[in-house]
Amino acid sequence: MSLSKFDELREIAGDVSRETFDSLVELDGMLHRWNARINLVAPSTVSESWSRHILDSAQLWPLLRDVDSVADLGSGGGFPGLVLGILLKARPNGAIRMVESNRKKTAFLQNVTGMLRLPAKIVPERIEIAVSASPAPQVITARALASLDMLFALAEPWFAAGAKGLFHKGRDYEREIEESSAKWRFDLIKHPSRIDAESVVLEISNVARIGAGR
Repeated sequence: MSLSKFDELREIAGDVSRETFDSLVELDGMLHRWNARINLVAPSTVSESWSRHILDSAQLWPLLRDVDSVADLGSGGGFPGLVLGILLKARPNGAIRMVESNRKKTAFLQNVTGMLRLPAKIVPERIEIAVSASPAPQVITARALASLDMLFALAEPWFAAGAKGLFHKGRDYEREIEESSAKWRFDLIKHPSRIDAESVVLEISNVARIGAGR
């Protein structure tokens, strides 16, 4: 017997409420409606959006047990940012910043944030500007944005302030780790994806450019 969507979510994200589930279902519906007009996610993934986007994002939640402050870089269609924003509503001090410079996509992010009353701030700036102009979060997320080396460079000030990274990566992640190791020191934990057998979530901390002091 197949699991219900609510049971699937709880299997991936843990003990979440029915209210959280309902908000994620509403987000999924809004994604379908908006994606018909603007390209938020690849059209080929829309039919499987619950798994490919909602659950794939929600698998980060068990890794954020003691975290209130998150920043999502290059949020695009809102994954994982909007999903984490919905989950963070359950925490009194939970908040997320979503950095996205594309105006059409920021319109979607603002719309969902307002409709679902999320503890989220949309930052409509280039990532380099947003990072330099705001304090470091506890955790930085990014999904399908850039190579590991580029992510380190983009968020270097935040890493220097002690932020940790949680990055979705696909089948080439080992090559990205090797290439990044030529320029950066970092501690790494690999979490196999709960959604895609060829993907991982990389948990990264203590990032420093080689040649720079800790």
